Amino acid sequence: MKDVLSTVDTASRKPPLIELRLWRQFLAVAEELHFGRAARGLNMTQPPLTQAIAQLEALLGVRLFDRTKRSVQLTAAGAALVPEARDLLARAQALPAYARASADGEAGRLRLAFVSTVGFELLPRWVLAFREHYPKVQLELIEATGDVQLQAFERGEIDAGFMLHSPGFAPTGLARRRISQEPLVVAVPGQHALAGKADVALGDLLGQPLVIFPRRIVPSLYDAIFAMYHAAGHLPQVAQEAIQMQTIVNLVSAGLGIAWVPESVRQFQRPGVVYRGVPAVRSGKTRVPAMPGCETSLVWPAANANPALARFMAFIGE
Repeated sequence: MKDVLSTVDTASRKPPLIELRLWRQFLAVAEELHFGRAARGLNMTQPPLTQAIAQLEALLGVRLFDRTKRSVQLTAAGAALVPEARDLLARAQALPAYARASADGEAGRLRLAFVSTVGFELLPRWVLAFREHYPKVQLELIEATGDVQLQAFERGEIDAGFMLHSPGFAPTGLARRRISQEPLVVAVPGQHALAGKADVALGDLLGQPLVIFPRRIVPSLYDAIFAMYHAAGHLPQVAQEAIQMQTIVNLVSAGLGIAWVPESVRQFQRPGVVYRGVPAVRSGKTRVPAMPGCETSLVWPAANANPALARFMAFIGE
């Protein structure tokens, strides 16, 4: 029973906390293989150095040096620790500079969420350039729709996010910077009769089956599309809902219906899909847009004080 309790007690004890001073002294002796010369290099006398090495060996529970009156040699355990101790001291020495870089936003971690439309062009270019300029910033990219981003903000899981919305309808309660504004275009099945036209009229589209994202994903844009149909005296015929723009385009390719997508989605070329602009129409002397555009904004909690986020925003602003 005593042996069992002794084993449990040994396993539950925390590893010893060893000061950097002891590792420096260990390396000095390991490099000189002579206590006297090592002590002189450390600007100390030999007895305290000998005691320090004995203390380190006691803390580790292993011998680091084989000592005789004529020689000092590293044991296998001591030799194995030399590169690790050097790396430890080098990293410790680098910590002050890393702390200053983190405070300036040139190091640290930045967690960015993004909607798929940003990933077609803007985000890859920015990420590549930002990493080249600030390699010490660990940039984490999380693809997420707007509703998922809002939940992640509440849980503190992301620092900022690129969101899609109707112009002027960015989520409330968050700071924002507008990144881009673009019109919507219509994705049409390649085999559809409308695919042969350079531009299609709004009236040709109102009765077509519609593939669209769920309202919770981008409420303002969903409502804008439905408002356009209602203003024209039609109720959208929703054939299928899908979350990702790539999935929506794939469903259009399969012939399930048409879809309103940001113009940047044109870069997602899928066989069996064509993209067409919908020109503005005229009502008397008033020019009425066929479809409101959409905006992409970078949003973040106003209280977020991550210097890396400020550095990223300044970088893309340039």
